[in-house]
Amino acid sequence: MDRECSQLLPSVCAVLADSRQLVADDTFLEKFLDWFKTLTETESSLLLLQENPCLTELIMCVLKLKDPSSSTLSFILRLTGIFAASESCFQYLQQRELLISLFGEVGPLSSALWEEASVRSGWVQGVYSMVQHQSALHFLCNCGAIDVIFTLQGDPSLFVASAANQLVVHVLTFSLQSFQTKPVNIKDCDWPICAQKLIVHIEESLNSNSASHIKQSLKLLTSVFACCHDLWTEVLWSQLSEPIVYLLDEEPVHTGHLLVDLFLSMARSPVFSCPECSLWTSVTCALEHLNPAQVGCLAAGVLKLQECPQAVRIQALNVLLQPMDCVLKAASQSLEYPGLLNRSVNDSATVETLLSCRSSCASLLCQTLAHLEELQYLTCLPVDLPHIPLLQSVVTILQFCIGLAIPASCLGKKISRILIGCFRVQRSALDILGVLSHWESHSVFMGSVFDILLAYLKSPDTSPTVLKKSFQATLKWLVSLSEAPSSKDRWQQTEQFLRDLFLVLQKRLCSPYWEVRDSALEFITLLVKHLREKEGFRQVLFSSEVPKLTEDLLEDPESYVRASAVTAMGQLSFLTHLISKKPGLENGNLKEKSIVAQLKEILSTDSEGFPRRAVISVFSDWLREGHPDVLTDTEPFVSSVLQAVNSDFDWEVKAGGLELAEIFSAQTLGRLGLAACPYAAVLSSATRSTQMSESLQIFCQVKLFEFLFGALCDCDRPVAQKACDILIALKAELCDESSLKEGTSAGLSTEARGITWLEETLRRWSSCAKPCPRGDADEAGSQDPNGVLLVLRTVDLEGLHRSLNRSSDHIEKSPQSLLQDILATVGTLEDNEADCY
Repeated sequence: MDRECSQLLPSVCAVLADSRQLVADDTFLEKFLDWFKTLTETESSLLLLQENPCLTELIMCVLKLKDPSSSTLSFILRLTGIFAASESCFQYLQQRELLISLFGEVGPLSSALWEEASVRSGWVQGVYSMVQHQSALHFLCNCGAIDVIFTLQGDPSLFVASAANQLVVHVLTFSLQSFQTKPVNIKDCDWPICAQKLIVHIEESLNSNSASHIKQSLKLLTSVFACCHDLWTEVLWSQLSEPIVYLLDEEPVHTGHLLVDLFLSMARSPVFSCPECSLWTSVTCALEHLNPAQVGCLAAGVLKLQECPQAVRIQALNVLLQPMDCVLKAASQSLEYPGLLNRSVNDSATVETLLSCRSSCASLLCQTLAHLEELQYLTCLPVDLPHIPLLQSVVTILQFCIGLAIPASCLGKKISRILIGCFRVQRSALDILGVLSHWESHSVFMGSVFDILLAYLKSPDTSPTVLKKSFQATLKWLVSLSEAPSSKDRWQQTEQFLRDLFLVLQKRLCSPYWEVRDSALEFITLLVKHLREKEGFRQVLFSSEVPKLTEDLLEDPESYVRASAVTAMGQLSFLTHLISKKPGLENGNLKEKSIVAQLKEILSTDSEGFPRRAVISVFSDWLREGHPDVLTDTEPFVSSVLQAVNSDFDWEVKAGGLELAEIFSAQTLGRLGLAACPYAAVLSSATRSTQMSESLQIFCQVKLFEFLFGALCDCDRPVAQKACDILIALKAELCDESSLKEGTSAGLSTEARGITWLEETLRRWSSCAKPCPRGDADEAGSQDPNGVLLVLRTVDLEGLHRSLNRSSDHIEKSPQSLLQDILATVGTLEDNEADCY
């Protein structure tokens, strides 16, 4: 602790010990505790107490108060726990009987303040901090604190109960952390007394008739097995497995979700990875006995494990597939493919009952579909999925939801009535339908997939959210088909689907609902991005009205739609002179404005930020990917865009302009051989000085530096940071040592300048009619390479970079400031001001 803080600390402790002077802001106390946690990690806790006796006096004074505030008492409990974490400091406090007075039965436990949740929470946190050595464990056992912890596990405050549960886990694992041998059982081994007390309590709770006690113990064990993977956990399981497995025999199983969490936390531990481990017997029993609505998480979790008996994996997969199998059999389908299951692992009547009930059908199907979708993302699934039947069952669910499925049984009729128009199930089914597109065997069932997707895209009853999911699934299937080895028959089927799809899109682009128009435009953007290299796709696209309708939406009244239309047109324009190839338009009848001119107009005149941000993003993509309209006239294009962005008040538009400036500068330097550029492959063989002169001339012509220096002075930090990064990179390339020496020898000022000087220079540039012949940066214009280079050398970019990356609370964030703030809030400083950070 530094000298200034040591001088302030006695006054702060006096304030905290005086019940008449309440600290106005409790966050001060939290920061005070954080400070002492940091101090005790780097300094001796005992030395801190000895050198600052006011801390010990503070604890004693609060204990003597007849009616301390709950916040102050909670603070003292936590502060004492932080110091008592050191064994030497623990002994120091124990000799003064402070620990027993705070954490024993004679302390806050017996006072009226114990009714305050904050005090109970402070007690738990103090004990948690203290338990870092064996002396603390012995103290807890001897002072009766263990029983208090058990009581607090059922505290009415959820925060206190949760903290108490975490404390039990911490005490148990800490007391056994050095116990690495594997005894026969708990009774035959010399386990610590504290651990034995905890285990006996857990076992009694599991054997009790109290549902709350059972749930507490299951949650506690889940945390223990999740955080500790020592050998003693296997012994613990052997001791407690019998009452836990017995819970599975209840009808119904009330603790199903808690048992699932427990078994999964154990299954993830390497201690239980052996196939012969008794855990797997319990997991098998759970898969058989738990309700299908409860067991889905367990089945999915088991299938994600690397170490698991194959028989358990197969059983888990069958559990997940059973609801899908029931749905498939409930509809009248041609029996081209076998069912999902060869046999049923559970009584199918239970699943059928849940599916025939309105309150459980949708939930069960959504849960099942979500788990099956998760499995598709696994790089290596240890069991084989029945691909075609699963795909067929997903399509069947979607058919039920839209009224296209023909029920084949009484269950089918019930499912049909429940699922019709069910958005939740539609969304979940469409999600997994899109994921299933990556299977190699998908083409076998492709026709049915196309039919159901078109049905959803056409239906007027499809909600905007479901429509967006339908677009996403459609895109995944089309992209997957485009990447697969194609055959003539498959492409003909895909081409017909595309024709039907574009007819639907034409209607959706004219929808009265802006969400629908927006989703359709987003879909078109992605579709063109992924399929624009396919000649057949381009032919179908340009034979439709989709490009024209997309362009018309650039003038949509809704800004979100205009922004999406901008992005879509940005992709469409890559398809070689989009306007001239529109059907029905001859060369003499083209629209007067090109797409570039239209987007520039939006960038300059649109009143909403979303379309302007979209435009600058499109322009950056064009420059990066070498758009034909940009390559033909790059410098004038960049100059006009930067000029428009420079006058924009939206910081995100400016950030987009900076990205474009960065791409342009990197391409220019790379093309001239001055820097390695990811965007340009052609390198010049000219000398470096000539290359520098040429690149500077180009940058000055487009007024790149004027834009970058202006952004550096911007009041929005992200804009200034980005500009500073770009300028530092340019300085490294353009201002080599020789140029710096030339500037010095010419008598030019090389003193580092800041933002104020730069702002004044920019004002001079803006008022300068022509470049000044002198090398004075104050008088040269932004198009004079020498003047620009001088400013680039002169501005302290590194210092500005440090300043911009500094947090906003850097001015006062010290312990000394914190102590002054505490004193200031109670009026003990003359100026009575707080510089609270």
